[in-house]
Amino acid sequence: MSENTRTAIELVDTYAAHNYSPLPVVVTEASGAWLTDVDGRRYLDCLAAYSALNFGHGNPTFIDVAKRQLDRLTLTSRAAHSDWLGPFAQKLARLAGKDMVLPMNTGAEAVETAIKVARKWGHQVKGLPQDRGEIIAMHGNFHGRTTTIISFSDDETARADFGPYSPGFRLADFGDVESLRQAITPETVAVLLEPIQGEAGIIVPPAGYLREVRELTRRNNVLLICDEVQTGMGRTGTTFRFQAEDIDPDIITVGKALGAGIVPLSAVIADREILGLLRPGEHGSTFGGNPLACAIGSAVCDVLATGEYQRRSTGLGERLHAGLEALVGHGVTAARGAGLWAGVDIDPAIGTAKDVSLDLLDHGILVKDTHGQTLRFAPPLVITEDEIDLIVREFRAVLEQRLTRHA
Repeated sequence: MSENTRTAIELVDTYAAHNYSPLPVVVTEASGAWLTDVDGRRYLDCLAAYSALNFGHGNPTFIDVAKRQLDRLTLTSRAAHSDWLGPFAQKLARLAGKDMVLPMNTGAEAVETAIKVARKWGHQVKGLPQDRGEIIAMHGNFHGRTTTIISFSDDETARADFGPYSPGFRLADFGDVESLRQAITPETVAVLLEPIQGEAGIIVPPAGYLREVRELTRRNNVLLICDEVQTGMGRTGTTFRFQAEDIDPDIITVGKALGAGIVPLSAVIADREILGLLRPGEHGSTFGGNPLACAIGSAVCDVLATGEYQRRSTGLGERLHAGLEALVGHGVTAARGAGLWAGVDIDPAIGTAKDVSLDLLDHGILVKDTHGQTLRFAPPLVITEDEIDLIVREFRAVLEQRLTRHA
């Protein structure tokens, strides 16, 4: 570790709360799919800020929009109209095939908002009494780290010591329709799920699962909320992952790449009979729907409407998955995912996923571990075929070194 890197990390360790365990690299610049550290060393970014940078670092399309808007107007709050909110909301609603959009800032805010809206629907439309209205989430879920959201998490790292927890939630097994069927009661207002579970390790449910969930929720007069904060914006090969099974959820939450890696921007998307239930004063955000974010988000919608990035994710994803699957049995026990999103389980006999991520960093590849033995690969969608091959080649080299060491 260089002196520059050590000094920067010591400052963080001394003055910033230790709520993350970052890799020992200090990034100063980035472009496309590449990062540069304080010593000028370059790394291929296989994390993309947990999919917030789907369109790459410093994408000129969005940087130009941001620069122009910075000279015009950045914030009014929702106390006044701004010229970008309407166009942005219209484009995002049409992209999702819905009527309305409620803009927020972070993915967790979007999920919190969806929970509130679903419960209001439960009271005003389904006819449940006040203080009723259960929401069913999934085992292994990750929707954020607010106190409400961790109340239905089963990840003790995120949950322990932060109680008391919010009531009104229960869990079903992800990918198991029968488990969900048994969890639904007359007081259920919504089912909340990630179409592919991200933090859990890129867990892909069985084919047809989302369609069965959609049919089940409709039969029981229950809303389906698809959390597309990580799976959306082209990451898995379609604009939204639910489109891969041709279903129509009632509520969609989006975030991360919606702000193009420049500003925080999230949204709840639904039809008028759901989002139209909200009245002034019932929900809000000072920065939600600000002109700078909406200008960038509008440009993101324009780009996604062309299908370019979805096609890249599909084609390049096939190349990535083929390379990763070839490593199964050679230090890897499983590889799965969709589009440019993959979860790879490391054989415990050669070490932990954190160990392998540190080795990969030495090889110029930035990737992060989750849940002990899983690496998540999520490169920006601007990555090239040669760069995909570089990922697989360096990963193979790291695995071979570890296999030799542990032989």
